[in-house]
Amino acid sequence: MDIQRLYELYKQHPAVTTDSRDCPADALFFALKGDSFDGNAFASQALEKGCAYAVVDDPGRVPEGDARYVLVDDVLSALQQLARYHREQFKIPVIQVTGTNGKTTTKELMAAVLSKKHRVLSTQGNLNNHIGVPKTLLRLAPEHTIAVVETGANHPGEIKALAGIVDPDFGLITNVGMAHLAGFGSLDGVVRAKGELYDYLREKHGTVFIDHDSEALEYIAGGLHQITYGTPCGEVLNVEGEVLECRPFLKFRWRTAGGDWQEVQTRVIGAYNLKNMLAAAVVGRTFGVEAGLINEALAAYKPSNGRSQLMATLDNHLIVDAYNANPTSMKAAIENFRDMDVERKMVILGDMGELGASSWQAHQDMVDLLVDANFDHVWLVGHAFKATHHPFRIFDDVEQVKRALAIKKPRGYNILIKGSHSTRLYELPELL
Repeated sequence: MDIQRLYELYKQHPAVTTDSRDCPADALFFALKGDSFDGNAFASQALEKGCAYAVVDDPGRVPEGDARYVLVDDVLSALQQLARYHREQFKIPVIQVTGTNGKTTTKELMAAVLSKKHRVLSTQGNLNNHIGVPKTLLRLAPEHTIAVVETGANHPGEIKALAGIVDPDFGLITNVGMAHLAGFGSLDGVVRAKGELYDYLREKHGTVFIDHDSEALEYIAGGLHQITYGTPCGEVLNVEGEVLECRPFLKFRWRTAGGDWQEVQTRVIGAYNLKNMLAAAVVGRTFGVEAGLINEALAAYKPSNGRSQLMATLDNHLIVDAYNANPTSMKAAIENFRDMDVERKMVILGDMGELGASSWQAHQDMVDLLVDANFDHVWLVGHAFKATHHPFRIFDDVEQVKRALAIKKPRGYNILIKGSHSTRLYELPELL
């Protein structure tokens, strides 16, 4: 089946699912394959649960004469082509967001700001990969006036492929840092991979929102129309801003070129969130959102999903940043916690994943930073931290931490919890 014919089916049945356990009535089921499953095997189940059609790529799964099965060469490719075709029907600004750290927070801040004046389609959660991006685009509807699409990658070529689906008019790379080095090979590899977004926009004569403070981004942005943001530097930026305080929530001020200063008290933790806020502000101003409405959106935003969340329990105050971790984000979290104006500080850190040959040095660098920070207590979790040289308490896994907490729970502390998702440190807050 060609994409135009598939698109006609989609227009009649615009709900899309890839999970046979979640089958909205009259939806299209795309039978994707994974490392340990074959969606073709669940096509009949999806139809029984109410899906109108099942898109499959295994002829052996198609009952003779059953028109509810749509046979294609490759289901994933069909899903992606359908999403690109659907996106092409809309003549609205589409912004693609990527970066090593902060892309989900920045996307959410941008959506919050733009929603003050526009009807925004944005990525839900962090559905930013080769499956999540097409599903996001297939939610585009006539009422939307702008779209913000988050894209992630852990190997070269992925951002290029995703840009080919999103077809952005505008792009924003939050930053480039050490992450997924097992896939990218080096920091230069990360820069080149994230820069694939710039390459796409350069060919399309698109526009980038760029952090003027980032030498790496400035280096690879040649030839692009740039809308700039950053900290005051003596040059004229479209938006500039600076931190006023973090106690523990970020308070900052910002202004457009030649404009008045705007002061915002946020509900996010960490000076490192300044750039995410400024990115949202510059995007908002570009698309006509007044400064006062931008301030309202930024002040009201509250992080979720384990990203720099402040939690108060009966015994402690927690900063939970246990959704993900890499050397750049972990260093920023440690330094921010070190500088925070609170007493009795404890740190629980889990291993950082996907660092390849750089893993030992990256973890040793974190340990050295912790030694200099002089926190009251430091607990390290995982075999990568166990291999480093340090004076701190070490645990093999989160289960060992739970047993230690059952014996003696810390009380009256401010506790930073950060680690890669695989370390499962997000299970600790309810025990603290």
